Amino acid sequence: MMRISRDLAIDADDIDISFVRASGPGGQNVNKLATAAQLRFDTRRIALPEDAAARLDRLAGQRMTKDGVIVIHAQRFRTQERNRADAIDRLLELLREAMVRPKPRRATKPTFGSKQRRLEGKKRRSDVKAKRNTARFDD
Repeated sequence: MMRISRDLAIDADDIDISFVRASGPGGQNVNKLATAAQLRFDTRRIALPEDAAARLDRLAGQRMTKDGVIVIHAQRFRTQERNRADAIDRLLELLREAMVRPKPRRATKPTFGSKQRRLEGKKRRSDVKAKRNTARFDD
């Protein structure tokens, strides 16, 4: 069991990892070894709250299929073990981020002092620009 948050844990058996050939540089090794990890996780197997499921859908984006399966392709490293760990870490981070409720924004008014400072800065800048236009006659 992997703990995501206080309310959510996933079973390691629910994660399906297969290895495929990685793209990119790597010399002759890239053609012989399957080092890139492809992780598949079915989100229907876990009980997510409704709001967390909506956030997960938005955060996962194209990594989530229509069936609710998250697919993560990890090929950052040259070994299967490190790519496997990287894929699992990325999945856990995605799930943790989806479980966090965003703080609701409260509308506030600017303070009197901040209004005064803003207007003073605008006045100062206006004076600087106005002084550029004055013609100087030294007769």
